Amino acid sequence: MTQDGALRLHLEYELDDLCPVVFRKLTEPRELARWWGPDGFSTPGVEIDLRPGGAYRIAMQPPEGELFYLVGEYIDVDPPVGLSYTFRWEDPDPEDRETVVTLSLHDTDVRRSELTLDQGDFATERRRALHEEGWVQSLGKLGEMLASPWD
Repeated sequence: MTQDGALRLHLEYELDDLCPVVFRKLTEPRELARWWGPDGFSTPGVEIDLRPGGAYRIAMQPPEGELFYLVGEYIDVDPPVGLSYTFRWEDPDPEDRETVVTLSLHDTDVRRSELTLDQGDFATERRRALHEEGWVQSLGKLGEMLASPWD
């Protein structure tokens, strides 16, 4: 919880590639589908209109369960260093509300970059924690993918 009482999420990740490559992994449908979602989830469909005001829709499939969708609109697109968008479930849980995700990138040396993620405001701590777990697992998969010499 922040000083103003808002429920927000803040994560920082060191990644084994430079901003242009990482930005592409964050925004190209085929690349995003490779790492998106918590462990065990698949991402059978990604539609992206990458421009301010453009929409996106991501199909997510849990290991056991029905397909569901994440949707939103891009607020800011600043390749290769920034991206901001709304985040909402197509069929939300009663505790869900639309949040805003902001991703910021900067190179830390000649082969690495840092990704900062901010998301909020959440309606409940339980939903914030659920998003944190999903992002940690997803960004962990992105990090593994970027570190692989076979990518």
